Amino acid sequence: MKQSEMLLPTLREVPADAEIKSHQLLMRAGYIRQIASGIYSYLPLGRKVLRKVEEIVREEMDKAGAHEMLMAAMQPAELWKETGRWNTFGPELMRLHDRHDREFALGATHEEVITSIIRDEVNSYKKLPLTVYQIQSKFRDEKRPRFGLLRGREFLMKDAYSFHESYECLDGTYQKMFDAYSNIFRRCGLNFRAVVADSGAMGGKDTHEFMVLSEVGEDTIAYSDTSSYAANIEMAPVITTYEKSDESLKELDKVSTPDQKTMKQVADFLGHELQEGIKAILFKVDEAFVMVLTRGDHEVNDVKLKNLFDAGYIDLATEEDTRRLLGTGFGSLGPIGVSDEVEVVADFAVEALVNASCGANEEGYHYTNVNPGRDFEVSKYADLRFIEEGDPSPDGEGTIKFARGIEVGHVFKLGKFYTDKMNASFLNDQGKATTMLMGCYGIGVSRTLASIVEQYHDDNGITWPANVAPFQVHLLSLNPKKEEQLQLADQLYSQLQEAGIEVLYDDRKERAGVKFADSDLIGIPLRITVGKQAGEGVVEFKVRASGEQSDIESGQVITKIREMLS
Repeated sequence: MKQSEMLLPTLREVPADAEIKSHQLLMRAGYIRQIASGIYSYLPLGRKVLRKVEEIVREEMDKAGAHEMLMAAMQPAELWKETGRWNTFGPELMRLHDRHDREFALGATHEEVITSIIRDEVNSYKKLPLTVYQIQSKFRDEKRPRFGLLRGREFLMKDAYSFHESYECLDGTYQKMFDAYSNIFRRCGLNFRAVVADSGAMGGKDTHEFMVLSEVGEDTIAYSDTSSYAANIEMAPVITTYEKSDESLKELDKVSTPDQKTMKQVADFLGHELQEGIKAILFKVDEAFVMVLTRGDHEVNDVKLKNLFDAGYIDLATEEDTRRLLGTGFGSLGPIGVSDEVEVVADFAVEALVNASCGANEEGYHYTNVNPGRDFEVSKYADLRFIEEGDPSPDGEGTIKFARGIEVGHVFKLGKFYTDKMNASFLNDQGKATTMLMGCYGIGVSRTLASIVEQYHDDNGITWPANVAPFQVHLLSLNPKKEEQLQLADQLYSQLQEAGIEVLYDDRKERAGVKFADSDLIGIPLRITVGKQAGEGVVEFKVRASGEQSDIESGQVITKIREMLS
């Protein structure tokens, strides 16, 4: 490919709204262009990298026994209403009406569509198991699109779905997909970890996320410092045991705490440690109100709360609901004397507190010498807090540390979450109608591209791994006006093409400095520069990632490239 004939607009300046390296470099190097907030077009170089990633995905999916298909992006609302997700998925679902006022959604995901197809086409155990996948644009109306391709409103995704007659069969396919994902991200050159995760709006129970380690990641990974344990911070169980003090119980006392709103302010005002206070937060769980208690130094994990109640919806109660139910605002909430309309649950750490403090449900007042069981009742104690660095690892080996991660893949055991609701059944070997079991497996293809750049760049630009680079070799002719340089560069270009080596030939009439800067920015793994020694048949060979360079005979170029690429 000749660079003079290619749409490859590079930028010298960093775009003002580009916050992270992948966004900055993909824009500057001419891989992508923004069309609207969270919506990007892929220019020729960007499309080539996407195709490289897609082909790795296809190869591993095919090896795992999955078959590619392509489903409709426009989905009728009726399908989403069958599973209840039309209402529960939230405002991220892009909804529209056709000219007949029929409701549709632009595909954020395809569980409903594929389940409707399989229930109509597969009716016997003899056709199971079955795994299909597609690579397609998805649409989600993100409230705050940011970080370029990492959080967009339109993005490229690989989604796969498997159907089974038994849990044993589902487990087998899940493991195949888990292994395939590990192979995909390894082949893309990524430093990643597979972590225990929450299924969220997808449904199901068993699930893992594949996280690329990066400081710009929006997720926190909790991992053991001595074992392979890793989990999304939302899913990491706390196994800390709490010893109750043998201190004598003191008399409950109500004290004035004017203008003291936060747990830290109250603790300092009352002269005790933060962990000696009881934090109370009011949630709306489906249609019920639940007060959640944690120790003052701990944070409520809303995912654990949602799972405790097996809830479809959870959110913080409004200020209006809080005042109606408890008679006060957020800064003075506590569990003593709450309305019967409010269920009180608490983290295990609260049960061990002695002579603690808590809000008095009255503006500007708190109780001291509060003791669970004596002064208030709790309907359930459970693990309801976020794990913290230094806590024991849930697998019993080592202690917990944190790292940031970018989610690039997610695998789910959905079980009957969709097939039950959509009546997708088959006849088993005894002729009895049985509900299918289901798995779901997603990879953010465009997210993977951005994640690679986050891990592979330097001060001068991108440093693509060879497997996903848009080209393998960048050939530069420094001064095409000089006959010997033009002739040797043209000759090498032809030889590289004939050898099946992907080459981008910079034949532009630009200054040498511009060509070198653009080459570093674009980040193709190997560079051949035809310059002043062309008359002697000598070129410069450079490895982009390491910066290693040497002069070699032009006749050795193909051998040297193959040696490096192998």
